[in-house]
Amino acid sequence: MTHSAARLDAVFAHIETHATSFVSRLMDYVSNPSISAQNIGIREVSALLVDILNGLGMDAEAVPTSGHPMVLGRHGDDPSKPTVLLYGHYDVQPPEPLDLWHSPPFQPEIRDGRIWARGVGDNKGQHFAQLLAIESHLAVHSSLPCNVIFLLEGEEEIGSPHIAEFARKHADRLKADLVVTADGPLHPSGQPLITFGVRGMAGFELRATTAKSDTHSGNFGGVMPNAIWKLVHLLSTMKRPDGTITIEGLSDPVIPPTEAEKAAADALPHDRATFLAQTGMTELDEPTDRAFFDRLMFHPTLTINGLHGGYGGPGSKTVLPAEAVAKCDIRLVEAMTPDQALGCVRAHVEKHAPDVEFVPMGGMLPSKTPMDAPFAYAVKQAVKRGHGDDPLLYPVVGGSLPDYVFTKILGLPAYVTPYANADEANHAPNENMEIALFLKGIRTGAALLAALGDADT
Repeated sequence: MTHSAARLDAVFAHIETHATSFVSRLMDYVSNPSISAQNIGIREVSALLVDILNGLGMDAEAVPTSGHPMVLGRHGDDPSKPTVLLYGHYDVQPPEPLDLWHSPPFQPEIRDGRIWARGVGDNKGQHFAQLLAIESHLAVHSSLPCNVIFLLEGEEEIGSPHIAEFARKHADRLKADLVVTADGPLHPSGQPLITFGVRGMAGFELRATTAKSDTHSGNFGGVMPNAIWKLVHLLSTMKRPDGTITIEGLSDPVIPPTEAEKAAADALPHDRATFLAQTGMTELDEPTDRAFFDRLMFHPTLTINGLHGGYGGPGSKTVLPAEAVAKCDIRLVEAMTPDQALGCVRAHVEKHAPDVEFVPMGGMLPSKTPMDAPFAYAVKQAVKRGHGDDPLLYPVVGGSLPDYVFTKILGLPAYVTPYANADEANHAPNENMEIALFLKGIRTGAALLAALGDADT
């Protein structure tokens, strides 16, 4: 056994000894609401976190932004050691609908080996595990194997509107060698994973108005244009039934996956029949010849989130709609940008339906870290040591996180190492986290610090 392995084993022993206390402290933490969308508890929880970080010997503060504060702390400034930036978010989703919860969302309970509470999986339990990993190293060895910057955002659940501005303004305080985020769920099998990239997003609305008000479909049908049909016809010019997106120029910037990324995606386990059964689907979207993970990682998508207009109540109302709205999003892949994508949509609308109003809703850049980037091996070894199993490697995931801030603004490799169970029900009633996975998260965080201290990159 190497010297560093023995030191990590001592940290693991400390984690096991204090497991009950760690779980109790997590329950105390998640009992504090911090709902960014409603501005509930944000200031209180950010102040609580500053106290926790300072208690670990960090130099910490709640840094103001144009929105909710960022909690920023640092431990260590040894130029001979690598510096890891650990990112998470302390804000949570609103808990509604409350009547679907089996226990109050901010009164955590333990049932069936899980903690049930809003924010326990997304993201408080995961970044709290990182904090306890730091605490455990310090308790056993009085020092850390590497320098640590801790950044906790208070606006992730509302789209991270100010983190890019924050990163540019405070780039000197965020200088690191890599970024690691503990967020999201494990593979449904329970196998750990590492994510190297995320898709971006661009949102927009299409608004059609054809008259001053809705009218009688008999008296005006055949004379007055139908606003809903106008949008339906426009939307049909954007995507063919075979799945091809036909917005000119949209996919021009796309960088195809590397051979390593394709191989990693092809190696990911997937049971199509089980997936269809669990989701209630009977088929996958077009194009049917495209592999499952290839769909989720390497191609842009166009989604109609909602189509609204006319009458949707009970019974019949023979109305001819004068107004209709379509809400849509495009998931972006490397090297697309929201501005480029929305520009293509605007030009398409002007060409095919110039009387339809196009309303851009903003978005988020995609992010991708090469699979052989610096410290990738150390992160893999840490996840394996913490979980006791080799991680699956995801070149990209389908959802959007603000990782572009780290890769494109700060120029750092960024890795996501989830700790939560696949059925954590984040964003839904009865959010939960398995206690065993919370403790494995602390182990993995401790192993990460040790691996980085040993790393050659």
